[in-house]
Amino acid sequence: MSKVHFTEQLSKLIQQDESLTEPQKKNWFNRMNQIKKTKVNILITGATGCGKSSTINALFNTEKAKVGQGVDPQTMQISQFELDNLSLFDSPGLGDSKEADLRHAKNITEKLQQKNQQGELLIDLVLVILDGSSRDLGTSFELINRVIIPNLGDNKGRLLVAINQADMAMKGRYWDHTNNQPMPELINFLDEKVMSSKKRILEGTGVEVSPIYYCAGYKDGSGQQQPYNMSKLLLHIIQNVKKEKRAVFIQDINRDSDVWQANDSHKNYQEEVKNTLWNSICSAAEKGADLGQNIGESILGSKGRGIGKVVGGVVGGAVGFIKGLFD
Repeated sequence: MSKVHFTEQLSKLIQQDESLTEPQKKNWFNRMNQIKKTKVNILITGATGCGKSSTINALFNTEKAKVGQGVDPQTMQISQFELDNLSLFDSPGLGDSKEADLRHAKNITEKLQQKNQQGELLIDLVLVILDGSSRDLGTSFELINRVIIPNLGDNKGRLLVAINQADMAMKGRYWDHTNNQPMPELINFLDEKVMSSKKRILEGTGVEVSPIYYCAGYKDGSGQQQPYNMSKLLLHIIQNVKKEKRAVFIQDINRDSDVWQANDSHKNYQEEVKNTLWNSICSAAEKGADLGQNIGESILGSKGRGIGKVVGGVVGGAVGFIKGLFD
């Protein structure tokens, strides 16, 4: 049985909510229809073995991206995976051969220049995944500096650089498997890797990016590595997409709570994700929809203040979807 889209359930609540006036209901129906019809298109690329498939599967709980799938790089094209509100474009791995890399670069350039029916650039976000276990990232930086950034147009914020396999950055040393987190020695090494990546891109293009590191998790014959910093990665992905489009991620986010638990201690990424999604739900529905200034700490936590609220059962339904994302 197919799952019901959250906008359909919210639309039922809007219809039943007697505290909403007809103009208010109309505004919210329009917003729900807008969210349901909106697509977010993400292009994911990186070197062979960087963990693109594992990342896609962890973020969105889909087995459409086959981990370790062997394909002739000479004949590979960009693959498209259709989820509910997301279209994921998985570019073939780089570094197989010079001829293959040139072909991949051409395909990526064409995809970045492609426009939708409204005449807007199709790709909302480019996620470049670097292999944290490799010291040779030259091919990936060449792709970023010479192919991706020159074809981003005016909105360079469409680029997100993320370093996967953080646990293997020092050949498996200094990873605390009991607590599933890097030790101080590895944290310093990863921070230096982030800064060097940032500097390399800035010097090559003049564009400033903010790379992050994470671990998508994997299983092999010797054991299992749990995901790390996936909530942080998800937050950066959502925030790099236009505000009015962010709510569409709600339907496709992986509901396996184990994926999201282990993160660095810099901030509460899950709460930030919830607040960001709530803001997007309310986006373009504020006029005449009786949005206040305080949603209340009991709904989204301490940072829920100042986000705004809807009246009646609609707020309960919307918040219910958001609160259940990581539980």
